[in-house]
Amino acid sequence: MKRTRLEETFCPVARSLDIIGDWWSLLIVRDALSGIKRFGEFQKSLGIAKNMLTARLKLLVDEEILRMQPASDGSAWQEYVLTDKGRSLQTVLVALSQWGNEWLFAQGEPASVLVDNQSRRPLQKLALRAEDGRELQPEEVTLRIARPQ
Repeated sequence: MKRTRLEETFCPVARSLDIIGDWWSLLIVRDALSGIKRFGEFQKSLGIAKNMLTARLKLLVDEEILRMQPASDGSAWQEYVLTDKGRSLQTVLVALSQWGNEWLFAQGEPASVLVDNQSRRPLQKLALRAEDGRELQPEEVTLRIARPQ
C-alpha cells in the first residue's frame, strides 16, 4: 500500500508527522541530540536494520533535519549532525519524555529523566502558555487557519 503524503494539508501536526511521524526518525533525532553522529553508532544504539536506517537518515537529510559532514576526527567517514531545524525538535522529545514518564511507568519503576546540565535537576514540566504567560488547559486552545498577510 502506498503511503499518503500530508504535505498539502493546512494542519502543521499532519505535515510534521509526514516527516518525523515514525518512531525511528524521532529516535534518530533523540540519539543525535545525545551526541551520536555515525551510521554505525545509530545502528548499534537503535538495533535498526541497515536499510531502514539508511532510508530514515536520507529522509532526515533531505528534510534538512540532519546534514552530513566530514568526520570530526579527520577519518574518511561522514557524520550526521543536527541542523537548527533538527535541534528544535528537542522540545517535542522533551514533551514526549515527560508525557511518557507521567503515564507509561508504574510507580517506583525506573525511568530516565531529563536534567539541566548546570543544576543537575529535572527539567520543569512543559506547559501550554498564552502570550501573556497564563498556563492554558487543552479546552482553552482553538485551532484556526492563519492566512499570510
